[in-house]
Amino acid sequence: MNPEKTEKMSKIDLNRNDMPKQSPEIRRHNFNEVALGYTEELAIKEAKRCLQCKKPKCKTGCPVEIDIPDFISCIVKGDFSAGIKKLKEKNCLPAVCGRVCPQESQCESQCILANKKGEIAIGRLERFLADWEAKQGSVDMPSKAKPTGKKVAVIGSGPAGITVAGDLILLGHEVTIFEALHKAGGVLTYGIPEFRLPKAIVAREVDYVQRLGVKVVTDYVVGKTRSIDELLKEFDAVFVGTGAGLPWFMDIPGENLNGVYSANEYLTRMNLMKGYQFPKSSTPVKRHVRVAVVGGGNVAMDSARTALRMGADEVRIIYRRSHAELPARLEESENAEEEGVIFNMLTLPVRYIGDENGWLTEIECIKMELGEPDASGRRRPIEIPNSNFRIQMDAVVCAIGNSPNPLVPSTTPGLQTTRRGTLVADQETGKTTKERVWAGGDIVTGAATVILAMGAGRKAARSIHKYLEKGKW
Repeated sequence: MNPEKTEKMSKIDLNRNDMPKQSPEIRRHNFNEVALGYTEELAIKEAKRCLQCKKPKCKTGCPVEIDIPDFISCIVKGDFSAGIKKLKEKNCLPAVCGRVCPQESQCESQCILANKKGEIAIGRLERFLADWEAKQGSVDMPSKAKPTGKKVAVIGSGPAGITVAGDLILLGHEVTIFEALHKAGGVLTYGIPEFRLPKAIVAREVDYVQRLGVKVVTDYVVGKTRSIDELLKEFDAVFVGTGAGLPWFMDIPGENLNGVYSANEYLTRMNLMKGYQFPKSSTPVKRHVRVAVVGGGNVAMDSARTALRMGADEVRIIYRRSHAELPARLEESENAEEEGVIFNMLTLPVRYIGDENGWLTEIECIKMELGEPDASGRRRPIEIPNSNFRIQMDAVVCAIGNSPNPLVPSTTPGLQTTRRGTLVADQETGKTTKERVWAGGDIVTGAATVILAMGAGRKAARSIHKYLEKGKW
């Protein structure tokens, strides 16, 4: 082997720098952010681990095409201002992505050091720059193209909608976001808890696109207030980014009992409607003592950790596969375990049991075992006959997935959907089956990640801009 190469490899630092966070004993009793972020010293130390590869694979793993080595090199130099500018060339939500995106399965998984389990903490460095900028008290605004006179309507203010709006406003188009709820941000506002993504950060990111010139109209339900066809009379193009807000249930006996929630309802009450601040907030919340959460994804972890903070004595995750198959980010499941959430793996609810007043008192479950892999690549869970047992619980949160709300498709002739209720849209352009209408994010893919929705928004923005320039569908 080349001696020079051998010497270089021996100098590689494979030890990621841990990010400070609240201790489990303290954080399980408050809604303050768990992860505290890098200090300047830690950020520079972590950034110096980057090899600055000539052909960086990390960039190929980023759905919004961030120039990762460039922004990291700015941190190494201590030029944080240049670093955040480089980030914002591709990402208008860096403070959000640095907190909730699954970098471990995207950009970080492509890092050349991942083979030795020493990948660079790209997400933590992204968060550091975004937080550093916020502390400065002022934000540099990028230059905008001359006004084109073209108008675009964006339905939904979640990650996909904000990305489309942010990209198109810089290209000179007039953009208006229509949001059904009373606050903008979509799932970032109503779904992800305060301790994982503070709402002040979401508001700051929404404010940024508004300062760019994007108009945000809240309490506006497209499909009720106005239809897409009506919007098309005023706007040159429409982007649909309404997400996946229709909760799934298991269709088992007892789902109508009091104390049985969908994760959508539970988390919306706590986050958007500030239920966690009751009685200071006006949203009434019942204190449950023993709470079960059905599911194994990030939403399930969010629900379980929220229930703990709301004062539950016992919180359990009930998941039909084993720990190895949990779809949640490792960081989220580890945080939940550290905080005291109990995991009942290879377990499936089959019935909810209530008292004479219609309140949940018990969950009947059956034990499972893993068979051959199914279409998802994970081993299929199989019921073990006569293994039924009961757990005393006074609340259960169903967090097994969501579908798109059918309101927009059902009120828009010519907008084709799949059998899952998602919109049919071109993967590379976001074009739907209806002329001058684009779509992206969970409304197309089903429930997925923030960054994938943003990536879809970026592709749609390019296609919309091309259409507005040339007038050809």
